[in-house]
Amino acid sequence: MKQEFDVVVVGGGMVGAAVACCLGGSDLKVAVIESQVPEAFDEQQPHDLRVSALSIASKHILEAVGAWQGIIDRRSCPFKRMRVWETAGDTTFNSDDIKYPELGYIVENRITQLALLERLPSFDNIQLLMPATITKINYNGSDSELVLADGQVLNAKLLIAADGGQSRVRQSVGLGVTSWDYNQHALVIYIETAYPQQDITWQRFVSSGPQAFLPLSGNYGSIVWYQSPDEVRRLKALPYEQLQAELVAAFPDCLGEVKQILGVASFPLKRQHAQSYIKPGVALVGDAAHMINPLAGQGVNIGLLDAAALAEVLIQAHQQGKNIADMTVLRRYETLRRNENLKMMTLMDVFYRFFSNDILPVKLLRNLGLGLAQRIGPARIKVMKAAMGIEGNLPKLAKGELLL
Repeated sequence: MKQEFDVVVVGGGMVGAAVACCLGGSDLKVAVIESQVPEAFDEQQPHDLRVSALSIASKHILEAVGAWQGIIDRRSCPFKRMRVWETAGDTTFNSDDIKYPELGYIVENRITQLALLERLPSFDNIQLLMPATITKINYNGSDSELVLADGQVLNAKLLIAADGGQSRVRQSVGLGVTSWDYNQHALVIYIETAYPQQDITWQRFVSSGPQAFLPLSGNYGSIVWYQSPDEVRRLKALPYEQLQAELVAAFPDCLGEVKQILGVASFPLKRQHAQSYIKPGVALVGDAAHMINPLAGQGVNIGLLDAAALAEVLIQAHQQGKNIADMTVLRRYETLRRNENLKMMTLMDVFYRFFSNDILPVKLLRNLGLGLAQRIGPARIKVMKAAMGIEGNLPKLAKGELLL
């Protein structure tokens, strides 16, 4: 039996669930397909290794769809300060400088996903299919068909690909990507510290790559150590006691005492961008559209901005009696988001390459830049606002405004 939907979101991760929540309460009939049920949260569980630094814009979006309380009720770590330094250059950003209580929040990805998914049943126009596996995608413009493993068939005017960097939807409809590897991996180390919860995240640049600290709730933290693939493999293979010794020797004193290592993971650094975000009856969001260097933790934030912008475009078009699958409608979404995402990706790429070499003139220039950023107020404020996602052409939800 076929079910007819205006929108089918493929992928119920953070961005896919956010798209659906943003469409919640509208006149659009929406289905969300997710293959895996996330593990339920228990406050006694250790922190997950996969965390994100949610911006203030992301917080506004999550508040608007009613998911923020679900995050706060579980656990998160607000941070007020962000320090960036290398040898002579050093700058610290503080939310007090722009009269905000915080710069952002470190939150486990699963917690954000759970908070969004639990909102979906409250919307009468949304159906969540989870766990559900797609066996076939028949793309046909504004009348696509999805066949599920249990025999269900879904017809969609619009397919939204929120199914990650290796998006099956994107590949099925023939949307290409441009990508390259940075030939560097990030080693993520979950640690218990000897000091209480911190309100600062920092990043130091050394010749082998950045070293970063992300505070977690309680006396825990997440270390991100950028190294060559071979070195990451070597470090990852060490017993935790040996890895801890190498970590303490390599990282700055401000890391403080590490009581123990509780978990380790790694991932390659890769940049990828879809050559187009849209096709008749198809729109890409999140990692399906773009994968960004994680240097400043902007990946999920620009994905949530995609979700908010696309929902705004679709609801407005539907209210005006327009076909939401039409390219004239979808092109507005792409216009709003593709260039903005490309600018952020390019900025992170330039920043990464600028700080990842030992050429003396470049070192002098970047130290001078960090020093100036510390002393010149307007420059520091502009950087903070950009990191918080509160500057530029923003969707209504990112500004705390409602769509309906």
